[in-house]
Amino acid sequence: MSDSEALRHVVDTAAHDVESTFKAKKSADLNSFKKIVPALLDKGIDNINLNMFDEKTKNELLNALGEEYTRKGNITSAIKAFILGGNKKKLAEIGDDYEKLGLFSDAIDTYGLAEAKDRLAKIGDKCLLNGHMFDAIKAYKSLGDIAKLSSVGDDCIAKGKWDYAIEVFAAINSKSKLNLVGDSAVKEGQIGYAARAYELSGDKEKLNELGDTCMKQGLFSAALRAYQLSGNDMMTTFIRENFGTKL
Repeated sequence: MSDSEALRHVVDTAAHDVESTFKAKKSADLNSFKKIVPALLDKGIDNINLNMFDEKTKNELLNALGEEYTRKGNITSAIKAFILGGNKKKLAEIGDDYEKLGLFSDAIDTYGLAEAKDRLAKIGDKCLLNGHMFDAIKAYKSLGDIAKLSSVGDDCIAKGKWDYAIEVFAAINSKSKLNLVGDSAVKEGQIGYAARAYELSGDKEKLNELGDTCMKQGLFSAALRAYQLSGNDMMTTFIRENFGTKL
């Protein structure tokens, strides 16, 4: 063996020994930290202070806590631990477990925390396909998917699901669509939903027209509310003065 080869062998051997020692120390340190996990579990995730540790050690402890909480079935605390530990992978896995159990709303919340956009899109489509409109809307809102929300809103109008339609179009701030919901609701005699839609769109002309419609039908309380929202002080006073006993 030449001198240069001998020197390289010595250097490689030394580097390997240092790496092995470092790995062994790291494992020993982590195992040492894990020994205090049971005490931290008893104290509760909301009551512990790990600020004395460096960021890496703190995250390792939090993730160890999250794993243990998960094993014990305390998912709420597990989620808190994984959030604090920045473990989006584990959060997404908890979301997967919720989805398997059919707990779609919880799954969507957890996917949102994990910023798992692909999972949010898939569960939104799944919920929409299976008629879980509330959860589909929730998923698309979390994604900020305007196109999907608008499509769902149109479907809700067609099916007379006024509350969902209003929620969707209010979320994407579509005044024209809110007015469309209001118009459709009026045709179906759904005055309350119509008033809500027009109120959110801020269309005073539509509200005034709704007040007129309610007056013709003898719905004085609804008419009063519509005129108040439209700022029609004359008709508001008129109803109070002449139909106050019917309000």
